Amino acid sequence: MKKLTILFFILIALVNYSQTRKVFFLSPSDTYIISSDLHIHTVFSDGEVWPSIRIKEARRDSLDLISMTEHLEYLSYKKDVIITDRNRSYNISKAILTEDEPLMIVNGSEITKPMPPGHFNAIFVKDVNPLLNPDGEKSMIEANKQGAFVFWNHPNWVENRDDGIARLDEIHERLLEKKLFHGIEVVNEHTYSEEALDLALKNNLTIMGTSDIHGLIDWTFDKEKKQHRPVTFILSKNRTIKSIRDALFNQKTFVWHRDMLIGKEENISPVVSENLKISSLGYYKKIVTIKIQNESVVPFKLRYLGDYTFHSNSSILEIPSRGELLVTIKTKEILSSIEMSFEVLNVITAPKKYLVITKNINL
Repeated sequence: MKKLTILFFILIALVNYSQTRKVFFLSPSDTYIISSDLHIHTVFSDGEVWPSIRIKEARRDSLDLISMTEHLEYLSYKKDVIITDRNRSYNISKAILTEDEPLMIVNGSEITKPMPPGHFNAIFVKDVNPLLNPDGEKSMIEANKQGAFVFWNHPNWVENRDDGIARLDEIHERLLEKKLFHGIEVVNEHTYSEEALDLALKNNLTIMGTSDIHGLIDWTFDKEKKQHRPVTFILSKNRTIKSIRDALFNQKTFVWHRDMLIGKEENISPVVSENLKISSLGYYKKIVTIKIQNESVVPFKLRYLGDYTFHSNSSILEIPSRGELLVTIKTKEILSSIEMSFEVLNVITAPKKYLVITKNINL
């Protein structure tokens, strides 16, 4: 009877968890938007919590995919936490997950070398232990042999770049030529690097954003101030690990950082278009009222680019997350339809370049 009672409460907790999961965006057709954080630490390297806490945090944040990426070379608690198997934090985490819950975890590690080349995460590895090597390039070769997706961590980190500028050294160019890494963090914890975004676009690297969390998520990103961890959204054909891995290798990502979305136009434009809906509420005299709805978790900051003028607003509009804004437009005559173009000022597709979307609206 006692076991049945415990099982009952576990099932209730899982039902409540599934019902409270956040939907970040409406998905374009035939696309699964996978929310991920692929740079996470626990006490099995230099993090401050046990792996079970990372699972609970990821569940609360409605993530679909995480990876415990412990440093290979840097173990802060080796006198207290005896580590004989570098897969241990992954194995502990994997055992906590239930078979039917939405959260998934993949094995990973952080190859931690001085700059250059710096730190690289390898995820989808089968066994972390063979990656431990004094030669960072050999570690990356082993990771690639295991089919890992490898990305360059915090290339703008001031401990490695005192000017905060991400750039390629000769060794990075060699690693790129050998195709030993495939992505780059443009966002790490609280920082965003335009230079890293430029490197991603020029070198066909997957755009990544991660928390690189060591302490508690809620202490690092203050939810009372509406802060959140950086999230990499992966545009996958389905929810299988294979499809998600393929999408990462095919650069099908965008990043949510603060109130910004960052990614290639081809990836981010369909998502914004799907979540920003504009409809007509009809004319009064020669002034038409339109409703702009935002179905996403991100507020959209729009600059109107067209020739019409608004009756009550300036050309700069903010559409709140999960909210709407009514705008009155002076069209001079009664029309059956209009075309409206907006620059989305918090959706970045390249350094100092913002997404432009165009909507045709039946009036």
